Parts: sequence; structure tokens; C-alpha cells
Amino acid sequence: MQQLCLLHCRMMEERKGDCWIHIKDQFDNLEKHTQWGIEFVDRYSKFVKERSEIETSYAKQIRNLSKKYQPKKNSREEEENRYSSCRAFVSTLNELNDYAGQHEVISENLTANIVAELSRYLQELKSERKSHFHDGRKAQQQIESSWKTLEACKRKFERDCKEAERAQQHFEKMDADINVTKADVEKARQQAQGRHQMASDSKSEYSAYLQKFNQEQNDHYYSVIPNIFQKIQEMEERRIERVGDCMKTFADVDRQVLPIVGKCLDGMTKAAESIDAKTDSQLVVESYKSGFEPPGDVDFEDYGQAITRTVSETSLSNSRESKEKLGGKSKGKLWPFIKNKNKGSGPEDFSHLPPEQRRKKLQGKIDELNKDIQKEMDQRDALTKMKDVYVKNPAMGDPASVDPRLGELAQSIEKLQYEVQKFEGWLAEVEGRMPSKSDPQRRQSGLYQTTAQNNTPMGSNCAQDRESPDGSYTEEQSSETQVKAQAPSANPGPLPTSSTPEFDDEFDEEEALPTIGTCKALYAFEGHNEGTISVAEGELLFVIEEDKGDGWTRVRRNEDEEGYVPSSYVEVFLESNAKDS
Repeated sequence: MQQLCLLHCRMMEERKGDCWIHIKDQFDNLEKHTQWGIEFVDRYSKFVKERSEIETSYAKQIRNLSKKYQPKKNSREEEENRYSSCRAFVSTLNELNDYAGQHEVISENLTANIVAELSRYLQELKSERKSHFHDGRKAQQQIESSWKTLEACKRKFERDCKEAERAQQHFEKMDADINVTKADVEKARQQAQGRHQMASDSKSEYSAYLQKFNQEQNDHYYSVIPNIFQKIQEMEERRIERVGDCMKTFADVDRQVLPIVGKCLDGMTKAAESIDAKTDSQLVVESYKSGFEPPGDVDFEDYGQAITRTVSETSLSNSRESKEKLGGKSKGKLWPFIKNKNKGSGPEDFSHLPPEQRRKKLQGKIDELNKDIQKEMDQRDALTKMKDVYVKNPAMGDPASVDPRLGELAQSIEKLQYEVQKFEGWLAEVEGRMPSKSDPQRRQSGLYQTTAQNNTPMGSNCAQDRESPDGSYTEEQSSETQVKAQAPSANPGPLPTSSTPEFDDEFDEEEALPTIGTCKALYAFEGHNEGTISVAEGELLFVIEEDKGDGWTRVRRNEDEEGYVPSSYVEVFLESNAKDS
């Protein structure tokens, strides 16, 4: 800028008449350049804004993808979650959801730290630029006005000098003319003196204003304009530095989330490494093994002699085939190829299933009924306590109002216990019929045949007797008859339609969860969503609930502030008694 001003001074010395035109041209160039700088900042701000929108859209798509492939709450999905590969996939989806959250953090930081800051800075930059160029234009107009005044004084001095010279020549001509009266000569002399005085005054005025103009011009080119140029230069340097800082922040925003992104990727890798093919295949074996013993050897049938075909008692073919005539077609099927063609869920005792599968189904049903019994008993205990409270303090309620519900719960518990006994009877029967795994000689046809003959009475249904005409596995109905004989005669009545009375709501207030440890926030978390809590980096909080596998930890700041934070954002320190429990 100083060199530009010196160049203008040289041009002014060479050609003072139009030097301001060159200054004006340079101001135009600087004005164009600074306007380009503002447009560049605005362009970079739009670039960062579009990048932020891309991050937001990408995070949304990743979250939707993770949500789309999350397992549904049905029996099939729960069955598949037993396998390590399915659990690893669920863990990968959870880590992917956290990964999407980091891209949302990138978008938020880009918007807050760059786009919003540049928007405010652009307003300040435009205002500052306008002020500087207004001062420059004002200085140019002032020096231009002074130059015009100087030119006017100069022209006036020149005009007065010419008038004085003409008056002097007229006086000399009149004085030399003998025909002119003395009065005319005196008048001409006075006019010449007056013109000389006016010329002298114009000279003094021109000289004084010239000195003033030179001082103003010197100040203009060596002080005013350089100061304005210096301010414009500093403004441009600040603009360039601000853009550089924003570009650095643009990279740092990504770099800040890299540790958490790395943890997400490590979690995916760990989930993949947890897959155990042998364990999964063993689960398949345990799920679908039938519990049948392999059939014994098939006897040789000599058609050359008039004897009936003897069917192996250990064969799984239908026993009714022994009644067929010699030469008839055999309808027997080997047990590995038996197919269940039954539609629907089958009978209540699961007799259509192979022994091992039937045992698992019965055991699962018993466990389910026991859980229901426990729930009903818990409700009964709660109502009993409520009744005791009403008895001690009648103002809180009528004890008799609890009795109908207690009666319903008693009937429900009795009915569920009857169901448990029924299924336990079927379970005991199927476990008694299943061959022992510890006896290796069971696999030999001869011994198995002898054991079956000694332990199984005539008319009872063995494996081959339990095959239905369409090839499905069935059990005899004697077990159900025996269980029904043991069932209580009292009718348990229908199940109640409501689980808790209306007046039980006031006792359902959840007690405050105890503290099980502390945690330290590794990163700042805003917590905009419902149920979450905002934390600052380095803040210490109390842990009231560990991560259940969904990627969130429940923490508490004080009695009134608690919520969930991402587990990857905090470092948890559990108490020793909490770990033991």
C-alpha cells in the first residue's frame, strides 16, 4: 500500500492536473478486490454448509439402515439371537448407530463453529469495508475540491494580471497622447493602479491558497490515503487469517470424532471375532435332534418258504404293517426321513414332535407358566400389603374392596398350578421314555430289543407305534388321561381381564435407583433428545444403571437431573459391591 501511495505521488509530481484520476482508479481496483474477498468468504461458508447437510443426511440414512435391520420382537428373531453370528450382527448395528451419531456431531460442529461464525463475520466485514471506502471517497472529494479552488484562484490571478497589463498600456498611451486632457490621463493612471492592486491581491490570495493546497495534498498522499490503505490491508489480512482458521477447524472437526469412530469400528471387529462357528452348529444340533434311537438290523425274509415277514421291533415303521399279507407293499419309513406334514401348532402336549424336541417344548412351557405364577403371586402379595394398610388406616381405603381381586388372583394361581402339573406329567413321561445317553449298548439292536420287550407292556406305544399314518410323530393319550386324573376337581374359573385395580396406581411410584458407581465424561454431549442428559467434558456423574447392550448408560447429576448418555462418551468406575452383585 505504501509503495502504491508513493507511485501516486510520483504521478502527481509529473502530472498534477489529473493525479486524482489515478487515485480514483486504484480505489476502484481495491474496491473490486475487497468485494471479491467478501464473495470468497461467502462461497466458503456455503461449501461448509453443504458439507454439514451431507453429514446430516448421511447420518440419517445410516440410522435408518441400522433401524431397518434391527431384530424384530418375535419368536423367530429371539430364536435366531441364540447364534453368535446373529448377536455379532446386532452389535454391529448398534455400533453403526453410534457411528452415525458421530457424523451428526460433525454436522453440528461445522454449523456452529464455521457457518454461524462466518455469517456474523461477513456482516462485520461488509460494514468495515464500507466505512474505509467511504473515508477514501471523502478524502478524494476533499482534495479534488481544494484543487478546483486552487485552479480558480490561479485563473483569477492570471485574469487580474492581464487586466492590469492592459490598463497600464492604456495609461501609457493616454499619457503620450497630447490631445488627451489631463483629467483623462489621471483617470487612466488611477485605473491602472487599481488593476495593479487587484492583481497584487489575487497574487497574494493565490500564493496563500497554493501553500494551503500543497499542505493538504501532502497530508492526503502521505498521511490520509496511506492510513486508509493500511486499514484496508489489515482488514484483508484478517479476512485471510479467518478463512485459514476456518479451514483448520474444518479438519479438526473430523479429527475430534476419530477416537470415537475408531471405538465403533473396534466394536464391530470385536463382534465379528466373537463369532463361534462350532458353538452355533452345536446349537443347531441341540435344537433339532429328535431323540430317536437308530433302528436295529432288518431281518432277512426268505420268500422261498411260506413264512410271515418278521418286522424288527426296533424299527420305526408302522406296527400295523405286520398285519399285511406276504407280498404286500411295505409302507415303512426310516426315521431320518420322517416328515411332519401337520399344519398349525399341533396338540397341546406336543406329541407330534420327536422326543427331544417335545421335551424342550414342554420344559419351555413349564418355565413360562412358572413366570406367570410368580407375577400373579407378586400381585397378590402387593394387594395383601395394601389390605393391611387399609385395615390399619381405614381413611386410606376400604379393605373389603381388595377382596374380589384377591379371589381372582387365587383362582388364577390355582389354574396355572394345575397347568404346570399337567405339563410336568407329560415331561416326566417323555423323559422316562427317552433312552439313556449313558448306555452305549442301547445302539445295539439285540439289547435294545430285549430292553424294549422287558420294560414296555403289550399294547403300549413305542417309537414305531407313535408314528401317525402321514409320517408324523405322535404320543399316546394315556399321559394326558393320567394328568387329568390328578387334576383338582375345583373349577379354577376364568382368568381375570385386568391385572391390577385402578386404586393400585398410586402405589406404583418408582423408587429412586441406587447409585452403583461413578463416571467421568470423556467428551461433551448436548443431549437434545428426550430422556438424555447433557454433560460437559471432564464432568463427574453418578451411575445408576449400566449399559444393557443398547449403547446408553443411565447417570444422575443430582436428585432432579438424571438421564442417558452414550456409553462411549463416559468412563465408568463401578463400586466393588455393585460388581459382586
